[in-house]
Amino acid sequence: MPYIPHTETDRQEMLATIGAKSIDELFREIPENLRVKGQLNLPPALDEHRLYAHLAELSKKNVNLMDVTCFLGAGIYDRYIPATVGATISRGEFLTAYTPYQPELSQGYLQTIYEFQTMVAEIYGMDIANASMYDGSTSMAEAAILAHGVNGRTKIVVSDAVHPHYRQVLDTYCWSMDLQVDTINHSNGLTSDLSKVDGEAACLVVQYPNFFGGIEDLAAARKAATEAGAMLIVVADPVACALLKPPGHYGADIVVGEGQPMGVAMGLGGPMVGLFACTQDLVRRIPGRIVGRTTDHDGRPGFVMTLRTREQDIRREKATSNICTNEALMALASTIYMEALGKNGLQKVAEGSVRNTQYAISELTKAGGKLAFEGKVFGEFVLELPKDASEVRDALLEKGILAGLPLGSYYPMLKNHLLIAVTEIRTKAEIDRFAAELKAALA
Repeated sequence: MPYIPHTETDRQEMLATIGAKSIDELFREIPENLRVKGQLNLPPALDEHRLYAHLAELSKKNVNLMDVTCFLGAGIYDRYIPATVGATISRGEFLTAYTPYQPELSQGYLQTIYEFQTMVAEIYGMDIANASMYDGSTSMAEAAILAHGVNGRTKIVVSDAVHPHYRQVLDTYCWSMDLQVDTINHSNGLTSDLSKVDGEAACLVVQYPNFFGGIEDLAAARKAATEAGAMLIVVADPVACALLKPPGHYGADIVVGEGQPMGVAMGLGGPMVGLFACTQDLVRRIPGRIVGRTTDHDGRPGFVMTLRTREQDIRREKATSNICTNEALMALASTIYMEALGKNGLQKVAEGSVRNTQYAISELTKAGGKLAFEGKVFGEFVLELPKDASEVRDALLEKGILAGLPLGSYYPMLKNHLLIAVTEIRTKAEIDRFAAELKAALA
């Protein structure tokens, strides 16, 4: 908040209205031994001007993408955001709105959620999508829990070419429910050995494109899951699906993903917006909420919250999910983005990413790097270096280039490897400069 408007008089009037004489009396239910006595050990208060100056100094400790050229992706991407996104989500009726429980007062917001669901389902080639999740990682974990709820099996099979952070969240969810996570090791950057998908597996989880940028064989994944009687869960990049055949084409049961690339700023890692789509037969198991289209008493079209599992709020022991809400503001940003670009625009974004990625591969391999994995990629690739990747990353950062993600901390055998992302907004000049500075750093 820019400022807190309540005066001391305002606070006293509010206390009097609820029958409390002081703030201490308001919190009298808190035991004395748990209350803070005296003043907190904090620096003295600053006036507004000095506070903003102090915050500006603190912000300089972060890497500012206005000052560097970004080739870092790994789940969050530096993509074009139309000006209409910020202008619309800043409007008061959207920025401050919460759950639209009263449809007669929330038609605008409900319509945007309905349109969001419709477009996400179409991009992924699925029957339905929900109103959004917290982020892509929780979407994936919730999908695995849903699969367990459907078939009762306790083994979750996941490729290690799925984002490491997503797998960490999956481990946390499954630990709490006594589910076993069985990980498939990638081969040449792809998931090829599907032998762990057996009769004990609740589901198979793969990413498309995967964490390394590789295009997984979803037909083979579907075949393995079907033969084992397991469900297929695909973590899909919605921008990539503008060019690639969507997971729904291959018969995926659930498709999840991160909506940040569609109109949401990188924002130092958040907030995000999780995407969740599935087949029609899973509609009553879907986490979160679904907004539907209906007509009122006079036959006029309108929108209402159609499906929402109340157990998630009031009967936790019977709940199928702990997701009771959605990322409405970020979902709105993605909705505006999708509507501003349209099908053709989103396809051009994807095509631009492919062209820039291929040019970057060509120039960076000439500069001394080596493409680590064979096969087609989308928007991201792994570059093998003759030096420690972290050292190269740090050297390039001093030159104003955020070179990518060193993979050694996630995959020890890839210590000298960089995961590099190239979006549609990177220019030839930026890629050429990256290649020149990389060559110098490797010399």
